Amino acid sequence: MVFTDYKGLTVAQISKMRRIFRESDIEYRVVKNTLARIAAEDTPVAVAKEQFSGPVGVAIGYDDPVIVAKRVLEFAKGNETLTVKGGVIEGRFLEADELKAVASLPPREVLLATLAATLAAPLTRTAALLQATIQRLGYALNALKEKKSH
Repeated sequence: MVFTDYKGLTVAQISKMRRIFRESDIEYRVVKNTLARIAAEDTPVAVAKEQFSGPVGVAIGYDDPVIVAKRVLEFAKGNETLTVKGGVIEGRFLEADELKAVASLPPREVLLATLAATLAAPLTRTAALLQATIQRLGYALNALKEKKSH
């Protein structure tokens, strides 16, 4: 979830922003501050209740928090009137600078693939070593067989 100050954006700019966000499965909602504070009670968003002041728009992503931060910051870079106030990722409030660091991370799928490759590397090496040992044993037995047959 990323909090923005949308004051100064035209209706056309907000429509364009929502269209861009929708392509990445991100919802963008303008919220009523009082209702948002009440709704945030007893949720992971409660850490950011002070963000609900002034004009607040909320970008919500359900799959990958990196994509949400990346898309919002990309749009904000092209439109100086959109200000990123901060965000909540996994129950922790992040300032705008911290969101920039999150946005620089690779997508979730790439991180999972890297982790899987890192975890699989020792097993792959072990399997290769065991196979090499078995091959050497086979070569030795074959050489012994040929030596005894002569």
